[in-house]
Amino acid sequence: MQKLATTPIPIRHSTLNHALRIPLAAEVHSRPFLRLNAPESLSHLAVYCRDGAEPRGANVAGRHAMLAALCLHFGVAAPHVDAKYFYHDFGRFRLKWECHTEFATYTFAEPHDGTIPLAEAFARVPLMHIPQDWLAGLQGKIMVAAHVVLDKSVTPAEDFAQELQRVFEGCLLVGSQVLQGGEVWTDFLIQSDGFSRFVVRDAGLREQQAGSLVQRVLEIETYRMMALLGLPYAQSAGPALNAVEEELATLTATMVDIDATSDETFPQRSGQGSDPEQALLGSITRLAARVEKLSLDNNYRFSASQAYFRLVHARIEELRETRIEGIPTVGEFMERRLTPAMNTCAAIASRQEALAGRIAHTNDLLRTRVGIIQEHQNRRILQSMNRRAAQQLRLQQAVEGLSVVAISYYTVGLLSYAGKALKAAGVPMNVEVVTGILVPVVAGVVWLCLRRMHKSMHVE
Repeated sequence: MQKLATTPIPIRHSTLNHALRIPLAAEVHSRPFLRLNAPESLSHLAVYCRDGAEPRGANVAGRHAMLAALCLHFGVAAPHVDAKYFYHDFGRFRLKWECHTEFATYTFAEPHDGTIPLAEAFARVPLMHIPQDWLAGLQGKIMVAAHVVLDKSVTPAEDFAQELQRVFEGCLLVGSQVLQGGEVWTDFLIQSDGFSRFVVRDAGLREQQAGSLVQRVLEIETYRMMALLGLPYAQSAGPALNAVEEELATLTATMVDIDATSDETFPQRSGQGSDPEQALLGSITRLAARVEKLSLDNNYRFSASQAYFRLVHARIEELRETRIEGIPTVGEFMERRLTPAMNTCAAIASRQEALAGRIAHTNDLLRTRVGIIQEHQNRRILQSMNRRAAQQLRLQQAVEGLSVVAISYYTVGLLSYAGKALKAAGVPMNVEVVTGILVPVVAGVVWLCLRRMHKSMHVE
C-alpha cells in the first residue's frame, strides 16, 4: 500500500494562495494602537489634505510628502507611497501615522520619568520636538489638534478635580469611568494654545488597555470634527433650497391659474396657446438643474458626515462608560451637541431629495399638459386638412361636369372630321345629323369612363 505524505506543503512559498490573501489578512492588523504606559503625554494632529484637482480631493501624494519631509528631518527612511500606516521610534518620541480617506493623522507619544502634575504634563508635550518649519507647512490643513495626558496618579478625587480645573479652560467638564479601570476627562474646547485637551487616568487598566483607550478617545475627537464638516454645507444649502421652493410654489400657482383661465377657452386656443406652458417648462427645468447641482455639491459631504457620526457612536460604545455623579458622560455630550448638527445635515439631504422629486412630478404634469395641447392642435390641423380635402372634392366634382363637356366636345369634333372625310370619299351620309346624334352618346360614354376611373382610384 502506498504511503501518504505527511509533510505539509509550505503554503507561504507556494502558488496556492490567492493574490489578495496576504494583503487582506494583514488589513485587520494594519492600524494597531500604541503601546502606552502611564505617565505619558501625546500630541495628535489630523491633517485634512483635500485637493480639488483630484477626485473627491484625495491628494494621497501630498499626505506622503508631508510624512516624508518629517522623516527626512530626523534622518529616517519614509514608508512607501502606497503605505497607509507608519510607526517609528525617534528616540525622544514615538510617531504613529495613519492615512485615511480624507485626512492623515499624526500621533506623537513621549513617556515621563515619573508622575508629574497635569499642568506640567501638558507643558511637556512631544510636539515640542517637531521642527517649526514642518508645522508651518500645515497651515490651513489642521482639522484636529489635541494633547492627551495619560496619568497614573493616586491623587484623591477632590485634589484631582482641582488639577483638572487648572488645565481645562471650559466651564463644562465631561468625564466618565471607562473600561472598568480608567477615567476620561475633557471639555471638548480648543484651549488658548490652539489644542484641545484630554486627560486619561489609569485607575487599574489592564495591559495594552491604555493604548486602546487613548486611541478611542482620539478617534472620537477626530471623527467628531470630520462629521461636523457637513454642517456648513447644510447651513449654506438651506437658503438656496428656500429660494427654489418659493420659485416652485410660484410656478405651480401660475400653472394652476393657466389651467383655470383656459378651461372654457381650451378648444379655441390658437397654435400659440402652449407658449405659457413652454415658458413654465423652461423655468422648472432650470429649477431642477439648480437642485441637481446642490445635490452634487452636498451629497458626498452629507454621506461622509453620517459615516463619521456612526464611527463616533461606535467608539463611544466601545468605551463602556459609567457615569461619575454630577458629570455628563461623553455619550451624553455628543447626544446633546453633535446629534442635532447631524440631524440638520440629514434633514437637508432629505429635503433636497424630496424637492427634486416634487420638481420632477411638476415637470411631468406640465409636460403632460403640453402634450395634450399639442395633440389637440394636431387634431385641429387634421380636421382642417379634412375640410380642405372635402372642399377640393366638391370642387373636383364641380369641375368634373366641365371636363365631360370639354372631352365630349373634342371627341365629337374629331368624329365630325372623320364623317366629313367619309362623305368626301363617296359615302352617302348627313354629317350634321350624325354629329348631332353622337353628341349625347359620346357625352354618356365619357361620363361613364370618368366614373369608372374615379371608382378604381378610390378602391386602390
